[in-house]
Amino acid sequence: MFFTNAQDVIKHLYSLPKLHEKADLTYIKRVLKLLGDPQDQVKTIHVTGTNGKGSTSYYLSNLLQKAGQKTGLFVSPYIFEFNERIQLNGQNISDSELVRIANLVENALDQIRIEDPNFALVTFEYEVVAAFVYFEQVKCDYAVIEVGIGGEHDKTNVITPEVSIITTVGLDHEDIIGPTLLEIACEKSGVIKTKRPVVLGNLPREVMPIIEERAREKSASIRKLGENFFVSGDQKIHYRDAQKNLSFNTRPEVEGFDIAVAIQAFSLLHLPLASDEIEDAINQTIIPGRYQVLQSEPLIILDGAHNIQAMQNLLNFIHEQAHLRHGTVRILMMMMRDKDLDEVFSLFQPTDQVELTTIDYPRAAKKKDFPDWVVQKYPYQENWQSAYKQLKLESQANDILLVTGSFYLVGEILHLEENAKNEN
Repeated sequence: MFFTNAQDVIKHLYSLPKLHEKADLTYIKRVLKLLGDPQDQVKTIHVTGTNGKGSTSYYLSNLLQKAGQKTGLFVSPYIFEFNERIQLNGQNISDSELVRIANLVENALDQIRIEDPNFALVTFEYEVVAAFVYFEQVKCDYAVIEVGIGGEHDKTNVITPEVSIITTVGLDHEDIIGPTLLEIACEKSGVIKTKRPVVLGNLPREVMPIIEERAREKSASIRKLGENFFVSGDQKIHYRDAQKNLSFNTRPEVEGFDIAVAIQAFSLLHLPLASDEIEDAINQTIIPGRYQVLQSEPLIILDGAHNIQAMQNLLNFIHEQAHLRHGTVRILMMMMRDKDLDEVFSLFQPTDQVELTTIDYPRAAKKKDFPDWVVQKYPYQENWQSAYKQLKLESQANDILLVTGSFYLVGEILHLEENAKNEN
């Protein structure tokens, strides 16, 4: 197969199988080896966690760029366009580069299929291979690599990073890496590598023995939030460790944890960067689909929170802001069928005006997928565009309109707003 345009590459990616018979790394390692093991040619930072790994990855990427490093970033999911998955110095991979790299991967696959005609990569493996090939070819100084799911068996876990990061451990993807919190922690601890430091974020106390045991086995030093470095503040974020005292613009408290972890991981790389430059790098970081502000009056916030931990943190922040603004909270909510639909809705306040919607996507929950008590309590609007426009119209200057529950809905809203802007 030979690709001539990016749309063909993306279409091909989504036609690939989603899972192998064996949940191991033999398939991806076989392809990477044939391509010269590009993942070993670039210094990496490996980021896992139930929540906060995307934000932490973006903060780290900006810190590295500020320090003059040619910086790769691999993240998922994408919000606005597929090319967000693979970035260089904050810029999405170009269509032409995506095509070129995909053809290199295809060439390797063709060679393998001479001996093994049925050999194939799953979608995520293909994306990971493409990212490593790209980062090696453009000669990145560092690449920040966000895991897909878990750690030990994640397809990104083919690297020996300079630093490993575990941001949080909570319940999500329990059917794949759980079902218990301890099993999830065990899977995530798989990113810890021999004699490479690990930075730990806001982790539950009960999982610490598992993480610490893995670090001991690997002779990996640990830096812990709340022990080796600290963060505080409900509006402004304050960070401190043995060397630094820093302050950052207004952010939700949970973002403070991600900022702190990113700074601590960055400090372990021993790259020169003054305190004011660190503050600038963090303050200038925009994370797509995470506490993303579209406008201020009314305050419209997009956030792809899709599990209990993330939703709880998000709603705490939204309700604090509503109290300060003396406004009403309106929420447009879409979720995937395989999420904890029941539990999430117990987090809303009685005064929240919640509306359910869906998008044209196979996993998206429709009206029949929500618990009976939820659809009896909250209106359901099949057409997300109509629902969003109506809620926006009803919102006064001091109100808050939150779009949440899925990055897919957030992406649709961003496209809608972008098209509206272009038409005006």
